[in-house]
Amino acid sequence: MATGQAENSKLADQYYLDGEYEKASQLYERLYTESKRSDYYFTKYIECLLAMEEYTRSEKIIQQRIADNPTRVSLYVTLGNVLERQNRFDEADATFADAIENLPADVGEITKLGNNFLMLTKYDLAIETFEKGQILIKRPGLFANNLADLYRRKGDSEKMIENYLYSLNANPKRLTQIQTILQRYLPKDDMDILLTQLYGMIQEYPDADHFPQMLAWVFIQKKDFKAALRQVKALDIRLEENGQRVYRIARMASNANESDVAIEAYEYIVTEKGPGSSYYMEAKRLSLIERRNKIVRNYDYTEEDLRALESQYNAFLDDVGRNRTTAPIIAELARLQAFYINDLDAAIALLQEVVSYPGVNKKVRAYAKLDLADFQLMNGEIWESTLLYSQVDKAFREDPLGQEARFRNARLSYFNADFEWAQAQFDILKASTSRMIANDALDMSVFIMDNLGLDTTDHPLTVYAESELLVFQNRFDEAFEKLSVLSNIYPDHGLQDDILYLKAQIYEKQRKYEEAAELYQEIADNYPEEIRADNSIYALAQLYEGQLNDLPKAQDLYEKLFMEYSASTFSIEARKRYRILRGDFDAVN
Repeated sequence: MATGQAENSKLADQYYLDGEYEKASQLYERLYTESKRSDYYFTKYIECLLAMEEYTRSEKIIQQRIADNPTRVSLYVTLGNVLERQNRFDEADATFADAIENLPADVGEITKLGNNFLMLTKYDLAIETFEKGQILIKRPGLFANNLADLYRRKGDSEKMIENYLYSLNANPKRLTQIQTILQRYLPKDDMDILLTQLYGMIQEYPDADHFPQMLAWVFIQKKDFKAALRQVKALDIRLEENGQRVYRIARMASNANESDVAIEAYEYIVTEKGPGSSYYMEAKRLSLIERRNKIVRNYDYTEEDLRALESQYNAFLDDVGRNRTTAPIIAELARLQAFYINDLDAAIALLQEVVSYPGVNKKVRAYAKLDLADFQLMNGEIWESTLLYSQVDKAFREDPLGQEARFRNARLSYFNADFEWAQAQFDILKASTSRMIANDALDMSVFIMDNLGLDTTDHPLTVYAESELLVFQNRFDEAFEKLSVLSNIYPDHGLQDDILYLKAQIYEKQRKYEEAAELYQEIADNYPEEIRADNSIYALAQLYEGQLNDLPKAQDLYEKLFMEYSASTFSIEARKRYRILRGDFDAVN
């Protein structure tokens, strides 16, 4: 008999799915009777009758079901639905009111009635049900999650927040779930409502940990990392943690260029948590990096700032030792000395030390060799540079690291005016697995091809390549003079936009940002079809977003770039920066 019932059930479901409601209803009626009035078969039977608009029959069966189960108030909703379909609205409203009036103090029945109203999108009746249910059960907040969802559907942010917070208090394990819901559905303009209500809950429940955690999360959404740090530091002390929350805020603040907050967070871990924390050593290292980033980002650092940071690096290395473990930190110090302090000899000595450490990580050694080759080139040691590039190329032949070494070696050949060999290498590197290397190689290949084909002589390109080498070596005055001479000798040469572009880059390195912006703008205005046009627009947008602090101008330039230069290698990043500046999404998240 059970087998036959299962087969009939399966067949009825198939009829129902196929829209054959008459056949399905006959089977569901039989199954309903045989199963001693199963809820499932009753529901499916009524659904078939409603699909066939057999309202009188449906009403009769539902009323009989109510008579048999007078405490099953959810049945009133089914009856009310049938009455509404017949446009008997007053009777339907009375039936819905009866359901709530006769609501028993039973969690299951309250939940079923509320959800039945929800399925009919009768949100106010569902809210009334759950609110009365909490009173009957005498457990405030029992249905807070259901109520919050209903108020969300109604668009009532204030009541939604209120109930989600009560729900959180009833079950703190819902914290992540509620954060996800609020992040998805709470309008940014209503974050202050959440903030105000949280302060109230913290006052009401001072010993609860989940509300300060939620408060820290709100501050993160608002990008107020300083306030978020204040909360997580208090939680770290209160819960006797190891600094994990503080470390997370430090990383977020760093990603958002909030260097002061990141440094404060790292210093808290170092000083308050000490060597016993698993984040201690990483916090010390990242604190140094963040101090360096702060100097670079602020654009107005002094020699004194740089020397102070150099001393902090050395103090850290004196404390933990100089060995294969700290090799990456030594390499960071070398970059600081080379690129900012302009102490190439010290930088070279440090990297020579790093590459000589026994057992140092192979990639750490390779990156150190690439930097060392660059610094040697900046120092005029061309053959030493090409030797180091070749060593990395050979050791990492099929790796992007090897391709990077190959690119730098090809660029060195370009500096030396060996254009045909350099272009051949760039052509190969256009197929690199690294998008950045492939894009740079493409740019260099096209640049050489365009400018070699303009004249019977390669003299203009040779002078330009020499100028680029001088810029690479930070010999800016010499480069500027050579570029000016080149421009005067060949006023009609196709290199004019490139000359302006290189001069703009020199100005940027000298922190003469207004002068750089003028030249980038001149290229965008006067050479819109040339190969430096998109580079210049992107560089100009970056200046306005950062150093020149004109975000509307930056946004306009990013839009121009992805709209008018859609094939540019910068178009994807330009669209992303445009959307961030427009506020389409949270850059931190």
